[in-house]
Amino acid sequence: MKNFIKNRRGQRIAVLVEESEDSKGLAFVMHGLGGFKEQPHIETYAGVFLANGYTVVRFDTANTFGESEGDYQDATTTNYYEDLEDVISWAGQQPWYQEPFCLAGHSLGSLCVVLYAENHPEKVRALVPTSTVVSGRLSAETRKYQEILEDWRRTGWREEASTSIPGLVKRLKWTEMEDRLKYDLLLGAHKLTMPVLLVVGSKDDGTPPEHQRLLYEKLPGKRELHIIEGAEHTFREKAHLEEIRGIFDSWIKTL
Repeated sequence: MKNFIKNRRGQRIAVLVEESEDSKGLAFVMHGLGGFKEQPHIETYAGVFLANGYTVVRFDTANTFGESEGDYQDATTTNYYEDLEDVISWAGQQPWYQEPFCLAGHSLGSLCVVLYAENHPEKVRALVPTSTVVSGRLSAETRKYQEILEDWRRTGWREEASTSIPGLVKRLKWTEMEDRLKYDLLLGAHKLTMPVLLVVGSKDDGTPPEHQRLLYEKLPGKRELHIIEGAEHTFREKAHLEEIRGIFDSWIKTL
């Protein structure tokens, strides 16, 4: 069931709800920067929760390339996080809502779901951050960002070809990095007492395994870290998606 709701800025947000009969729980799945709810890895995450009897909510944030309003050039961590809060707040008024719920995300979406869990640990049953942006500072220090950072700051724009939408050139304002630098998940990681499953590709150059290990070491509760050999930042290859499906499935069954 697809719904269109308004976020706190008055923008229309597309929300997809897949209900399970006799639901065992509720899971929210969040895309990353410039992503959308139908990306193969996002559909994979949602599908495993659904197969395990969970009601699943996916959505497109504002300022991305999905069905919601806004322009990608204006995207920030803050707007993505606020949209997550707004979707959860809306869900709280629906008959299928359950607490505590699970949160899963990818990249900047992972930063947002972890931040939500740090701010509202009592609401979160379990957490699945994949390819997580651990902090703005760590992002800026990666080789991937060091190669573009000065031009991005100087010109005010970052341009790159989309891998999810062939032919699209994504343009992003410098304000995105300025905003991202405000965030650091390591500062509140001690609050994450719920089970946490971390997943990252061995060839991820934007949120590399060493960043995930920093977060992993700060986690006080039940935790797992899986490195998908040969995978890059966004999981696209069928073999990688199948490996992730198996990891998710085994872990969800332990909750």
